[in-house]
Amino acid sequence: MGKSGLKDKVVVITGGAGVIGGELAMHFAKLGSIIVVLNRDQQKIDKKVCELREHSPKSIGRVCDVLNIDELKATNQAIKEEFGRIDILINAAGGNIPGATQLPDQEVFDLDISAVDGAVQLNLHGTLYPTLVFGKTIAENGSGSIINISSMATYSSITRVMGYSMAKSGVNSLTQWLACEMAKKYGDQLRVNAIAPGFFIGEQNKSLLLNPDGSLTDRSEKVINKTPMARFGRIEELTGAVEFLCSDAASFITGVVLPIDGGFSAFSGV
Repeated sequence: MGKSGLKDKVVVITGGAGVIGGELAMHFAKLGSIIVVLNRDQQKIDKKVCELREHSPKSIGRVCDVLNIDELKATNQAIKEEFGRIDILINAAGGNIPGATQLPDQEVFDLDISAVDGAVQLNLHGTLYPTLVFGKTIAENGSGSIINISSMATYSSITRVMGYSMAKSGVNSLTQWLACEMAKKYGDQLRVNAIAPGFFIGEQNKSLLLNPDGSLTDRSEKVINKTPMARFGRIEELTGAVEFLCSDAASFITGVVLPIDGGFSAFSGV
């Protein structure tokens, strides 16, 4: 516990009761960090916080919508009153929206624009808004890390997920831009990085990657053929990279988008 210098660090995780956020929350709790779980669902928060407190007794949760500035500001104030600071922000809230995913027989021009807007808002604005609110508190401390979640959809075009791809590309730009801004204006102890997960099977993409009988879809076959490791990732394979980027071992690393993808982004397919 605490081997990465992360013991007692206050770690705010948006989407902290979700699949990626929840896995990261548990990992950091086991390192001895104090976790603040943010989610829109109180029941999910209560369940996750109960699990976290077995390893990190001071961990708490709070209902908060990442697209609601007033809620974010109120949550930020509550965290400051409770712990006095924020050391790490992990922007794990996000994901695609069903109406924004192009169906196999659907023209791109037939997409529901409001759903595409929703995908952009959730993934880009849902990263930007918490960063502007909680990031200010981190900057006031003079040290800390922000971790964003990018995607393989930003490296090259992945069919059917236009809105999600655009949003995550914006997250990459935000990560680089803010890394420079924080270091130049607030010092070399402020760092902003991102991870770009490869393909992991979760509830949001299960129908795209698995047939009802559990076999691989045509889309999955293409993913596996483009992944040199020839498999999907496991959610727990994201945690070590995030731990590293938040630790003192990565003290000279800022503005990077780190692929965790089994070689997908490196392979030309030939």
